[in-house]
Amino acid sequence: MGAGGRMSVPPSQRKQEPGSMKRVPISKPPFTLSEIKKAIPPHCFQRSLIRSFSYLVYDFILVSIFYYVATTYFHNLPQPLSFVAWPIYWTLQGSVLTGVWVIAHECGHHAFSDYQWIDDTVGLILHSSLLVPYFSWKYSHRRHHSNTGSLERDEVFVPKKRSSIRWWAKYLNNPPGRFVTVTIQLTLGWPLYLAFNVAGRPYEGLACHYNPYGPIYNDRERLQIYISDVGVLAVTYGLYRLVLAKGLAWVICVYGVPLLIVNAFLVMITYLQHTHPALPHYDSSEWDWLRGALATVDRDYGILNKVFHNITDTHVAHHLFSTMPHYHAMEATKAIKPILGEYYSFDGTPVYKAIFREAKECIYVEPDEGEQSSKGVFWFRNKI
Repeated sequence: MGAGGRMSVPPSQRKQEPGSMKRVPISKPPFTLSEIKKAIPPHCFQRSLIRSFSYLVYDFILVSIFYYVATTYFHNLPQPLSFVAWPIYWTLQGSVLTGVWVIAHECGHHAFSDYQWIDDTVGLILHSSLLVPYFSWKYSHRRHHSNTGSLERDEVFVPKKRSSIRWWAKYLNNPPGRFVTVTIQLTLGWPLYLAFNVAGRPYEGLACHYNPYGPIYNDRERLQIYISDVGVLAVTYGLYRLVLAKGLAWVICVYGVPLLIVNAFLVMITYLQHTHPALPHYDSSEWDWLRGALATVDRDYGILNKVFHNITDTHVAHHLFSTMPHYHAMEATKAIKPILGEYYSFDGTPVYKAIFREAKECIYVEPDEGEQSSKGVFWFRNKI
């Protein structure tokens, strides 16, 4: 799932020990967003409704094949084989459905087509089918893109300062503790974020993605939050009817476990995109949009890069130009690397290793000591 474990660096500095890390520069970039855009071929910004739907249809074909095989043949397998077959189905189906999730995410960014109503309709249907409140997440995610890297205003995976670390953190700062933490994060992290804003930006009062009158949303957005809730409730009712018709075990095996895998991949992908010892975070005295957008890292998920429509290895470009469709993101990433230079970050560490490394190294943030010029720049630390 990728080789090496280094951050990308300028050509003159590429000879490093494997595993070494180079911090993202915190000085004002010597280029502008306009200059980055000019380096990208113009067609990369063009959205094709037909091409976008082709990826969705391809994903649906795979989902249908996996569903058909599992529901038609698995019950005829002898028990030892069925114990192997179902986990294979869960992994394959969960992976492809993560790709469907990514396409819905593109709809939220208006990157699916030139028609906002089509994007919102497709996104609402896809996300609701995965029990995601489409408009609710669309608006909070938009604010994440507007405030990436800001300690005060970013929306998700906002790191804690040392003074905010809870007393029990030191008891989890060991291999068993990190395993428990990562397991809880991957299994419960997504629903806890949606319902209670866990790992999100602090708000006054309960910040809940299902509450139209919560502090996350303004008056113009509240009606669409209701629509998101109706979508999730409709799918939940459909699942209830399926349980009555097919049984709880059937629904869990066919739908529930793949959904858990989707949620786990979503949390892992997002966490690893924004959590790395070499990535800075900024307080209000230092933050600006471009440096914040560059405080993210591309990762290598091997064959899953394609399955996930390259949201994993083109995330830097995505944060710079979020309305660009995924099928142009690889070309755009290649085009902007020479412009970004050392401001572009890539880590090829296998993700199953990276997630535990980041859980170990990235516990809280604080400024470097003795550097008054960068007192508003915070770096991850792990010594409690």
